[in-house]
Amino acid sequence: MTAPAPAPSRRTAAILFILVTALLDVMSMGIVIPVLPQLIERLAGSNASAGMWNGLFVALWAGMQFLCSPVIGSLSDRFGRRPVILVSVAGLALDYVLMALAPSLWWLAVGRILAGVTSSSFTSAFAYMADITPPEARARGYGLIGAAFSAGFVAGPLLGGVLGEISLRAPFWAAAGLSGLAFLYGLVVLPESLAPEKRMAFSWRRANPFGALRLLRSHPELSSLAGVNFLLYFAHHLFSAVFVLYAGDRYGWGAWQVGTLLALVGLMDMGVQGLLVGPVVKRIGDRRTMVVGLSFGALGVAAMGLAPTGWLFVAAMFPNALWGLAMPTIQSLMTRRVSESEQGQLQGANNSVGAIAGIVSPLFFGAVYSLSVGPRPALPFIGSAFLIGQGRLPLAECDLLIQPCELRTRDRTSPQLVERS
Repeated sequence: MTAPAPAPSRRTAAILFILVTALLDVMSMGIVIPVLPQLIERLAGSNASAGMWNGLFVALWAGMQFLCSPVIGSLSDRFGRRPVILVSVAGLALDYVLMALAPSLWWLAVGRILAGVTSSSFTSAFAYMADITPPEARARGYGLIGAAFSAGFVAGPLLGGVLGEISLRAPFWAAAGLSGLAFLYGLVVLPESLAPEKRMAFSWRRANPFGALRLLRSHPELSSLAGVNFLLYFAHHLFSAVFVLYAGDRYGWGAWQVGTLLALVGLMDMGVQGLLVGPVVKRIGDRRTMVVGLSFGALGVAAMGLAPTGWLFVAAMFPNALWGLAMPTIQSLMTRRVSESEQGQLQGANNSVGAIAGIVSPLFFGAVYSLSVGPRPALPFIGSAFLIGQGRLPLAECDLLIQPCELRTRDRTSPQLVERS
């Protein structure tokens, strides 16, 4: 049987902490985005070397996410969510201090490694949300976390750009301050969400990334949902890989236009995940909401690749924003298929899936884009990367493999059918 739901006031305070912490943590990451490449270039001494180092730092961060997310998740299943979240947030604050003081590229590389480890705290935050919300409300809860992420990615780079005019290191000090503030806030208000009797012994067999991924293979429905999750992450990294180059080459956009558009994307994502997910799920269910989000996302990405003008590209962003319906509902569907003591392991496995996509996708789409530009491109169309990215639509229909009428897998915590959607 599942544990009784916490008192409404206690649950509200806990949810508020998770959202505030997500906002502050993502802001702290976003603040350094405008200045990190410039700091790398200053330490490297040349633009060419900076490109190599920046790619290495991206790979280091994603690699540590892949390795450490399952460990962090399993630790939260063993010791509870509160200590793991607080230690991770405090570690992130110290990491930004380390990077603010970095005198060399190797020092900065160590900082990016630690950032990848401590940013794995998002695993525990998602598990915490699963602990304190009933299954039918989890999609809305994950949507609120997604909205907080989006708000952080809107506010962080804007603040980082302003602080970067003062000093390249000022944003790192600000990021450390925001993470420290999140730690102090959690120290005061965050209750534990996982009762001692529901905890699971720590095991390296489950905590290593390959062991955690075995959990996803333990149920047919989890495997299918994890595949959809991977495709969603994979397509999402299309934007970090080629968007700035594509917008400059095709539409002649500079930093101001790109920055404004990214802020608009963040605002639309906040609206979709914060305001639409709950009502849509209540009306049509998790599974159908997921398919709707993936379908509109694929339509938007295809339209972006085909858009001959900048204004049509902007118009394509509106259907694309609805893919924000997909991630919270995928998470919600997956949490119903594992026990309370496995929620941390599940979120760690999901983060590892995202990290794999974060390593492979930029390399893939970067290569596709490089083949579609230049005086004699191998691919005849500059928007080829976007057209390939929209291939999520037919692949997302593998959701039909997830028992469309009645999901027959039983929740490990309940003899009742998981969902009828």
